[in-house]
Amino acid sequence: MFKGSIVALITPFRQGKLDEEALARLVEWHIEQGTHGIVPVGTTGESPTLTHDEHCRVVELVVKLVAGRIPVIAGAGSNNPVEAIEYTRHAEQAGADATLHVAGYYNRPNQEGLYHHFKAVHDATSKPIIVYNIPPRAIVDVQPATLARLAELPRIAGVKDATGDLARPWTERQLIKKPFAWLSGEDATAVAYNIGGGQGCISVTANVAPKLVAEVQNLTLAGQWQAARELQDKLIPLHQAMFAEPSPAGAKYAVSLLGFCSEECRLPVMPLSEATRTRIRDAMQALNLL
Repeated sequence: MFKGSIVALITPFRQGKLDEEALARLVEWHIEQGTHGIVPVGTTGESPTLTHDEHCRVVELVVKLVAGRIPVIAGAGSNNPVEAIEYTRHAEQAGADATLHVAGYYNRPNQEGLYHHFKAVHDATSKPIIVYNIPPRAIVDVQPATLARLAELPRIAGVKDATGDLARPWTERQLIKKPFAWLSGEDATAVAYNIGGGQGCISVTANVAPKLVAEVQNLTLAGQWQAARELQDKLIPLHQAMFAEPSPAGAKYAVSLLGFCSEECRLPVMPLSEATRTRIRDAMQALNLL
């Protein structure tokens, strides 16, 4: 079962190219800091603007660098099930532990179409699949009844929930009776989500403050809700600053302040304004990260 602080890893660039040395430093740092799992080439990893070869290379490198020490859940989603299957098979061959799948953007299928999209990927591969439900980006919403139907498939292992609806885990747990990973897709609501039955968060802020985000998750998993709330209170300004402008510009700028890589993003994500840079620096300083 996947749980805890699972970083939605940034993809570092240098002069427009994948920075493999920086990627290696980041992976090792996350393991040292107590991150519980890594998602390469998700949205925060700029999957929409990576080439096919870059996407595959990042997955291969991360799996090799992690070397089995923590789970790797490779981003493999697409609104095209043919492409999703191709990326999933590649991740499987590379040695990833599971894959993460968003679906539905632009072509906007109904619930039956979403079910058959995920089922096609499931039937073509052998690794666990995490369904990524993010209506603000994908337009469509994987409804609880559809997720429960998908969970009847043996390798549909969990959900990354970025709906912002904190009733979802309560509702879905009424329908899904097998072991299942409920993972928040929003840092700011991660503690509240875990109260509802979640076991972790696929986190953007973990790029910047991996030890603190992992500690929040450790506290919730231990049932220490008061301590988790107090630490989350301190992290909220940083969580909010990460999304003051389109992601992952905020995360990359913050990581650049830590000296791991450049802040370079690919178009159409733009460099941050000075106001947001100041906001991120202030939030990091308040947490003694700088």
